[in-house]
Amino acid sequence: MASTVTRKFGLSKPLSVFKYYRCISNVPSRDAASNPNANKRLEPCQSSSLLDIGTRRIFSEDHDIFRQSVRRFMQEEVIPHHDKWENDGQVSREVWEKAGQMGLLGVDTPEKHGGLGGDFLMSCVVGEEQLYANCTGPGWALHSDIVMPYISHYGTKEQVEKFLPQMTAGKCIGAIAMTEPSAGSDLQGIRTVAKKDGADYILNGSKVFITNGYMCDLVIVVAITNTAAKSAAHGISLFLVEQGMKGFVKGKKLKKMGLKAQDTAELFFEDVRLPKSALLGEENKGFYYLMNELPQERLLIAIFSLASCEFMFEETRKYVRERKAFGKTLAKLQTVQHKLAEMKTEIAVGRAFVDQCMEIHNTRGLDSSTASMAKYWASDLQNKIANQCVQLHGGWGYMMEYPIAKAFVDSRVQPIYGGSNEIMKELIARQIVND
Repeated sequence: MASTVTRKFGLSKPLSVFKYYRCISNVPSRDAASNPNANKRLEPCQSSSLLDIGTRRIFSEDHDIFRQSVRRFMQEEVIPHHDKWENDGQVSREVWEKAGQMGLLGVDTPEKHGGLGGDFLMSCVVGEEQLYANCTGPGWALHSDIVMPYISHYGTKEQVEKFLPQMTAGKCIGAIAMTEPSAGSDLQGIRTVAKKDGADYILNGSKVFITNGYMCDLVIVVAITNTAAKSAAHGISLFLVEQGMKGFVKGKKLKKMGLKAQDTAELFFEDVRLPKSALLGEENKGFYYLMNELPQERLLIAIFSLASCEFMFEETRKYVRERKAFGKTLAKLQTVQHKLAEMKTEIAVGRAFVDQCMEIHNTRGLDSSTASMAKYWASDLQNKIANQCVQLHGGWGYMMEYPIAKAFVDSRVQPIYGGSNEIMKELIARQIVND
């Protein structure tokens, strides 16, 4: 199956996403593993800015080239429209398709499944650049790095061929529906049920706080298929529910404290008849699939948290070097200097751990406990940095016209979704005390 990159260049053989970005930039490539200078790459804390391209040992020049293209896309196609999207409560479909055309979706989905065939680190670049742009509206990470892997890993050949190429192109927007009004972090508390009716299933229930929920064309729904199982974990299945199916109703866009441009909605399922072909993977294996995929989701939250910290730090450094008080810039005040020093040190420590987790996950997968550590620690740090950066901005930090105010309200959900940080500590503790 030809990838978006292959089609774009009209090639007879697949061309990796790495080679594509090397073509458009004319920058020579060296794999990090074979590059004798790879270990000489600066870490962000050693660079002139935490947002500099070309730093971090875990990346190669291929990733740098890709990052340049993503950053340019954010500047040209996302930032100018984000205020409007915040007012609308959703981004445009046009930007989804432009992202697909640019090769920003399905980046690490295999080419044989209709993706671009890059690695996990390349996919992370898209999310990091989104946070560096302070634009949280496009739900691309959930679409590409959470929803698409479920289909790629557990879907049938027919499901893969039907959905993944369209998702890579940005023409089919994906969502996943786990959370319910009475069941948040506790997946075993869900009440949505899919009952067998001949060869079909009848789906009933509701979901809430669903990212991409209002715009989605396809949603993976978590439902109980065996109500007699000894525990809910033994009776959960996953289903692919498509926009337009009778009985599938989208509620209104939810009004949130932050992430205002990211469409979040309630979803209702009223006697939705699903054919057997809508079952994703095996019946009653859904909880197992969720446990396999959740570490990546939690690592992604940590990655975005650190990227947001870096953005907020640089935004605040810029502000205190320009803002004057008591006859001199704020940056000349020792108390401000010490606060900046503290924040940069904490961010550097967080960056080292999260990059280590990214490197592990890129090669062999990250275990649940370590992913939970990264998610809880990084998202807590993000909120700490957000609070301190608003304080250093003074009254202007409280104004939504300043980027730091938006970053502050956007940060608050990070310790909540993907499993609350209290649940993360439970997961970490289990690994510690269990024999």
